[in-house]
Amino acid sequence: MISEGTRQALRQFQQTSAEEIGHFIPSITPESLEPAAELILQAQKNGGRVHITGIGKPSHVAAYMASLLSSTGTPTYFLHGTEAVHGSCGQLVAGDVVICISNSGETAELKATVTAIKNNDCRVIAVTGNPESWLAKNAGATLLANVTQEGGPLNRAPRASILAEMYVLQALSVYLQTIRGLTPQEYVRWHPGGTLGQLRDGEK
Repeated sequence: MISEGTRQALRQFQQTSAEEIGHFIPSITPESLEPAAELILQAQKNGGRVHITGIGKPSHVAAYMASLLSSTGTPTYFLHGTEAVHGSCGQLVAGDVVICISNSGETAELKATVTAIKNNDCRVIAVTGNPESWLAKNAGATLLANVTQEGGPLNRAPRASILAEMYVLQALSVYLQTIRGLTPQEYVRWHPGGTLGQLRDGEK
């Protein structure tokens, strides 16, 4: 038997998520994405690479976005958020760009990782819900993913904030893919498996 409390919690989650993301989406504009895109494009022009990292739940967002960006024309490497300070910064080269995801932008673990990234002469792009955070202030560009409520019981577990982080980074991937001019033929060459790896009518 499903309790009324469970039903109410689900309805509240759906309503809060829809409201938060509905308010957030209009804030994503070409102008809001351009500083981050320019850092990436300039790094690539100079032979640099793109990496992405996060601590906790945002680390899973980082892994997904490394895959999505790579498959749409921006080769991106996942940097483990805590292993970065235990040797994984060895994957960085001076001039690279690292996208760092943190809702609060204030966690001690991420501060250590960002400090290590900058000490390796890399630029930082912040993805955060707090434009005044330590992370935002130590980044060369900031993508805001700000929500006021998470949408679940206790309002603590990352839910709406994760959706916002994914959405703003997906928007950045669209921006970069469009600038690059990715063709269907290139996409299929990089994605030969499954139905996505097939040219459609009019693309041959």
